[in-house]
Parts: sequence; C-alpha cells; structure tokens
Amino acid sequence: MINSRLQQIAKQLVFPGKGILAADESLPTIAKRLSAIDVSSTEENRLRYRNLLFSTVGIENFISGVILFEETLKQKNEQGISLVDLLLEKGIIPGVKVDKGIVPIDNYPGEKTTQGLDGLKQRLDRYVELGAQFSKWRAVITIGKQSPSDFTIDCNAFALARFAAISQSAGLVPIVEPEILINGSHSLARCEQVATETLVRVFDRLHQHKVNLEEMLLKASMVTSGMECEQQASIEEVGHATLRVLSRTLPIAVPGVVFLSGGQSAVQATEHLNAINQNQHPWELSFSFGRALQEPVLKSWAGDDANILTAQQKLHHRAKLNSAARSGLYSKESETD
Repeated sequence: MINSRLQQIAKQLVFPGKGILAADESLPTIAKRLSAIDVSSTEENRLRYRNLLFSTVGIENFISGVILFEETLKQKNEQGISLVDLLLEKGIIPGVKVDKGIVPIDNYPGEKTTQGLDGLKQRLDRYVELGAQFSKWRAVITIGKQSPSDFTIDCNAFALARFAAISQSAGLVPIVEPEILINGSHSLARCEQVATETLVRVFDRLHQHKVNLEEMLLKASMVTSGMECEQQASIEEVGHATLRVLSRTLPIAVPGVVFLSGGQSAVQATEHLNAINQNQHPWELSFSFGRALQEPVLKSWAGDDANILTAQQKLHHRAKLNSAARSGLYSKESETD
C-alpha cells in the first residue's frame, strides 16, 4: 500500500529547481575536511560549520533537503535553535545518514560492503523523534580488473533493499545510494557496464523486499571514465551514458534521481548534471552533492567567523548554479556572476 505522506516527501525532495545538500560526513571524513583548512574537528567546530551552511539566506530557493550526520540531529546553535528546526523553518526537509560505514568483504580482496543493519529499526525510530523525514544508506562498488564480483554487487544490493524496507516501515523515505567509485583507470564503457549491472541487481532486490518505489529516491553515480583513464569522456558523453543506464534500469515509478558528485570538482559536477538534463527523460534528475557544494565554502570560511557571509555567498552561488543545471540551463559564464 502506498503511503501518501512518504510519496509527497519524495516528490518534494526532487522538486523542480531544487536539490539536496549532503552534509552527512562521518567523524573521520569531516575531520579531513576541517584539517584541510587548519581547523580541529571538535564538536563545537562541526556545529559552527554546519550552522553556517544551514543558516545561509535564500538557500531554501535551491535546496529541498539536507542529509545530516547523527550528531547534527541533536545539536543546537548559540541561539538555542536546533539545526533541525533551523532547516524546517526554511522549509528544508531534514534527513539522516543511517549506515555504519564500509567494511571489507572476506575472501574478496579490495571489495567492500556496508554495515549497520543490526538495530537499524530502533535507530530509525529515534531519528524520527528527532525530526528526520528521510534516510540514506551508501554502498560502494569499486571497478578493477577482476571487480566488482557478482557476489559483491548482490551483497550490497541486498543491504540497500533491506535498509529501504526498514526505512519505509519506520516512516522515512529511503535514499538508496549504490556509489560506483570514480577511482581507477576504467573506461566510460566499463563504468556504464558496471552501473547497469549494479542497478539491475539493486532494483531486483528492492522488488523482492516489497519496497514501494514511489516512496524512495535513487542516489546514483554519474557514468564517467575513471580518474586515471587516459581517454577521459567528454561532458556530452557522460550525459548520454548516464541516461542510457537509467533508461535500461530505472523504473518509471521512482520519483527521481539525486546524483552524487563522487570526487568530481564543483564545476565538473555541475557541467555533467547540466548535460544529463539537456536530454529528455521521464524522471526528476537532481543533485545530492557534498564536496561539490561545500569545498568553496570551506576554503572561504577557513574557520574564521569574519568570513561567514562570504562563505555563505559561495554556497548560495553553487546551489543556484546546480539549480540551473537541473533544467539544462547552466552556462560556464554564470560561474563568474
């Protein structure tokens, strides 16, 4: 049975012209981000930085939702306002990353799966009480000479489907993220092959677990050449290859896709999103960027509150550019506006 509330939340998250800010970095990851600007990763500094992001004036014009780390769900700013309420006051939907990170798969060297299914229902119930309305689970697929194996793809597809079913039963919209890593020397064609095989298996598992497709979103990788590939695909080739994969694998019932930036530069991710949206398609094709939205912000802020306004202008600008890319209306000239 379709839950109309979850269906509505899913549609709001991919509302035309808007996308999702991924601010769900784990403690080790946010420590790396802050270390790059010589800021220590204390709870206070993490709160200062994320409050900077969420309090940006006008960000709600381009951002529909924010994926939070568990810690952020419970934090309040200096004014005593919870960061969840700060988002809700702007009409931005709060969500939460719920997996417990990547672990190696025994007997499959270099291949990984995601942990966190144990006790997931109980954690989700707590997150709902704290204001979360959607959830996200990330799986990682690495392309190598002998990988990914069929077993690894299926292992991750099972976990994603189990997570999605549990999330819907807890009253949360699941965002299913099977990330194809950009690391490696693989060609565009090889990435397209792996992406197709992965999404076919993921949606087969979602069907087996009776997940309502109308009440979920797919967080997908763009189909690109590996970072070390000698012959890099053009922007247009990435757009066409990504749409080919979706046309072969993504059911029309899914309201939309939010692409991850996956190691691309801020400009490159926007260019690729724009190229994808310059072709006809039946879904809302949006963004769920982390570093591609935040990197210019971090560099501008540098831990100094005197730089908050400038840093927020950087976030507003990048969000606006990606909003334009959602309609295929982005231009390189707009980078300097």
